[in-house]
Amino acid sequence: MPTSVKTILNNKKIKSILSVLPSATVFEALEVMSQHNIGALLVMENDKLVGIFSERDYARKGIVQGRSAKTTVIADVMTPNVYTVESKMTSKDCMEIMNARKFRHLPVVDDGNVVGVLSVGDIVGAILDEQKEHIKYLESYIVNG
Repeated sequence: MPTSVKTILNNKKIKSILSVLPSATVFEALEVMSQHNIGALLVMENDKLVGIFSERDYARKGIVQGRSAKTTVIADVMTPNVYTVESKMTSKDCMEIMNARKFRHLPVVDDGNVVGVLSVGDIVGAILDEQKEHIKYLESYIVNG
């Protein structure tokens, strides 16, 4: 049975929601990402999700276009109109979305409030755990009848 997004969030080591303002520089965002060893940051303004900034955004909209990380603001390179999921959804739902849309990060929003962020690694880890449990069940069934 697929794991709920809520359970995956509860099992994460880093539970805080890391974000930057749209007015932050790309360099400031990259520093936060480096300090926490993450590949994306939410872009929040007044507790409202207004975008997401990822390494991919920096590569495609920053480096390739010759923008300086120290002077470019996040609002100029972030991905607006972020696709989100809800806590009641499952690992399977998330994997389908990430695969179809080529996302590596999904913010989790319940009732208009950001409650976390899932990475593709979080989802793959949950699916691997589900498969291990399924294998244990099948082995037990085979052995014990």
